[in-house]
Amino acid sequence: MATYDPFRDLDRLAMGLFDTRRGPRRMPMDLYRDGDHYVLTADLPGIDPGSVDIDVDGQLLTIRAERTLAAGDGVKWITREREAASFLRQLNLGQGIDTDNIAATYSNGVLSVTIPVSEKAKPRKVEVKTDADTPILTAHENRGETAQADAPRPVEQ
Repeated sequence: MATYDPFRDLDRLAMGLFDTRRGPRRMPMDLYRDGDHYVLTADLPGIDPGSVDIDVDGQLLTIRAERTLAAGDGVKWITREREAASFLRQLNLGQGIDTDNIAATYSNGVLSVTIPVSEKAKPRKVEVKTDADTPILTAHENRGETAQADAPRPVEQ
């Protein structure tokens, strides 16, 4: 059986009165690198997928989402702890990101954004050559030949 806790109601009232966050809320997120792309996952429970907006402006990634709640015409609320809210998160992507191929999915209240690393930023091997690997070219001057002297000829090696 549930017991009445007056401090819980007082705490909820105080949070409602002193909560100065009337603007967009921050969404909890994780960010990790998996091979040649980054993966951002953000919790957005109860969000209509149509309200999720992801923009890339230069190197700035902005995620916006809106949670709306049904008004419930003629309903007498017993308690209402969930609230309508706007969510906002911005990340500076830095250099080395392929901003043209960023992709996103939304499933079970979790937004997943895949951010690929650009080809230029991926690690690569540089071949080291030695003097022994470089072919030596020699040129010979042809004197006294006919019209074929002006035609291109392979250089003997």
